[in-house]
Amino acid sequence: MSFRPLHHQVFLLLLIVVSLAFGAILLPFYGAIFWALVVAILFAPLQRRICKLLRNHRGFSALISLLLFLFVVLIPLALVTLSLVQEGAYFYEKSLSGQIDFGAYFQQIVNSLPQWMSGLLSRFGLGDISTLKTTLSDVATQGSQFIATKLLNIGQITAGFMISIGLMLYMLFFLLRDGELLADKIRHVIPLDEGHTSELFSKFVTVIRATVKGNITVAAVQGSLGGLMFWFLGIQGPLLWAVLMAVMSLLPAVGAGLIWAPVAFYFLLTGAIWQGVTLTVYGVFVIGLVDNILRPILVGKETQMPDYVVLLSTLGGISVFGLNGFVIGPVIAAMFIACWELFYKGKQMPEK
Repeated sequence: MSFRPLHHQVFLLLLIVVSLAFGAILLPFYGAIFWALVVAILFAPLQRRICKLLRNHRGFSALISLLLFLFVVLIPLALVTLSLVQEGAYFYEKSLSGQIDFGAYFQQIVNSLPQWMSGLLSRFGLGDISTLKTTLSDVATQGSQFIATKLLNIGQITAGFMISIGLMLYMLFFLLRDGELLADKIRHVIPLDEGHTSELFSKFVTVIRATVKGNITVAAVQGSLGGLMFWFLGIQGPLLWAVLMAVMSLLPAVGAGLIWAPVAFYFLLTGAIWQGVTLTVYGVFVIGLVDNILRPILVGKETQMPDYVVLLSTLGGISVFGLNGFVIGPVIAAMFIACWELFYKGKQMPEK
């Protein structure tokens, strides 16, 4: 009997080791598993409604939810991506044929700049278009060599991507079917007070739903508004720019402006005053207001985090985890705040 504490410690050590080893095995597919979890959380209310309609037939209701996700989200997203690739290829062909001459655009900007700014660009070798073309040519040659080496692995990359999509859908089915049972087991295993565990789980689910739905809504609205204005102004590739603005809008406060602001600046410098003024006013008071109004309502209010915490956690998450970080960052920040709030409440409670 005296060895039981030692046995318990050894077992805990073994538990930690095998858990870390299992995590290392799953690490290559963490993106697929993470997004399966995110989609399962988003579709959980729908799954429960379908399950009630089908008299608690979990497997069949999970299959219906999976098919809805496939046809409502995944396939339309794939079609948009295909259209984007086609437009990008068309845009690239026009630049090669000379119909779109970036060198001429750059020279127009340089000619419109004040003399002191032109001199500053010349110091860095950017004032002369021929020098710039030579520099860009060298960069393009090095880039093409790098891309050529990567293209040799294109089959492996594509296969890995398809495996990740298949794994995500496979995991999504089981998370939809058994997610609630699995969550209950995890709640009982975690060595915390039941109230604290429930609060942390609730915070985790709330932040994921608010972050994904809020950011995607803001991205879709800003991208659509920006693409419409680019189409109205006759800018080449409005769908391409719309998608780029939607992606960049995942960065709070500054996102979409990184796309439309340089275009407005180019219009103003090259004498297209009404286009530049229109795009600037539209970008600030329409596209910008979407971010300033919708994001605090859809993200900050539900997550109960200040705007600056949402901004910093999003930027930090993206820098560490890539595109997945726009969800992971705020989730970590919210759990950090929730844990410290629980710790503070525990310290405030009088000891019995």
